[in-house]
Amino acid sequence: MLEIRWTEDGETRSARWRSANGSPPPARVVVADDRLAAATAYRLACEGTALLWRGDFQAARRLLRAMARRTERPPRRPAPSPADAFHRHRRDRAQWAVTLGRLLVPLGPDHAVHLRRAPDVRPACAEVYGPAAEPSVTSLRELLGIVGAHEWRRRGVEVPALNDRIHPHYGVFSPVRGEYVDLVARAPLGPLARAFDVGTGTGVLAAVLARRGVERLVATDRDPRAVACARDNLRRLGLAGRVEVLDADLFPPGRAQLVVCNPPWLPAKPASPLDHAVYDPGGRMLRGFLDGLGEHLEPAGEGWLILSDLAERLGLRTRADLLTAFADAGLRVVDRLWTRPRHPRAFDGTDPLHAARAAEITSLWRLRRT
Repeated sequence: MLEIRWTEDGETRSARWRSANGSPPPARVVVADDRLAAATAYRLACEGTALLWRGDFQAARRLLRAMARRTERPPRRPAPSPADAFHRHRRDRAQWAVTLGRLLVPLGPDHAVHLRRAPDVRPACAEVYGPAAEPSVTSLRELLGIVGAHEWRRRGVEVPALNDRIHPHYGVFSPVRGEYVDLVARAPLGPLARAFDVGTGTGVLAAVLARRGVERLVATDRDPRAVACARDNLRRLGLAGRVEVLDADLFPPGRAQLVVCNPPWLPAKPASPLDHAVYDPGGRMLRGFLDGLGEHLEPAGEGWLILSDLAERLGLRTRADLLTAFADAGLRVVDRLWTRPRHPRAFDGTDPLHAARAAEITSLWRLRRT
């Protein structure tokens, strides 16, 4: 168990350190309250000092927003290439997250926040941290993310292709980018007895395929949070009897008539649990899916690769690289469906990656063995 230590009222104190993304406890901690100015808080955080908040909870939220505004500075000069812009953006976001993560709040033995005007965060924290028996400390930024995820999980996200809702869990990518779901909903599909959904996440694609008439599905994910989330959603949708969810890296045992995969679309290192749905170091999952697809397809079976071309727009991968990966895996393209993004970031001109996002295309590649 990791601990955080600080000095308060002349005494050395300690508590359990909680971090859902594995961040280490800060080495330097000072106690802070409503009297602390945002400029001072930001300077201390940039210098590596964490601030353990003892004031009003809503004041802490305002302070966090004020600190965030100080990080929103445009680059001094344009990046020489889209790839450079991407790497600079990732570096800046990582530093931003570390700095803002240094504003801390204490949690009681039951996950309660005993600060003035603090909301009841106990149900949200229990979903992520599990049961608690001792006081702890976490970052306010993480806590707010946990509370927001709890509300998403409670309300659910409307998925038109299902005419129903998906309930994402904390750390599992929400199907708010509906274009990839719509591609699976409209791709040609005859009667199928068995299909695989590799890297299922919330289980949304397995649910769409089941609703389209696939008799039996096996959905896999290597993230325990995603496995639990998919099982929960399929149970809510009344599909648990037709879709088996397994904790597995890529493929389940056996073969299927259809194997579907929507891998992370950017070959870069993830920095948080949620990042694993977006960033795939070295393209490991993409290559693993392509290289293993042939041996998991029935003789006349088909693989559906749902993939954004954002990596190509950013200069992180070329279309030739992708087509070569198909050929090296013994696969041929029989069709390609595509769509343009509808998410807000594609239309945000202030985004440093706007040009690439605005031109992005998401494709469903229909693949068969050569």
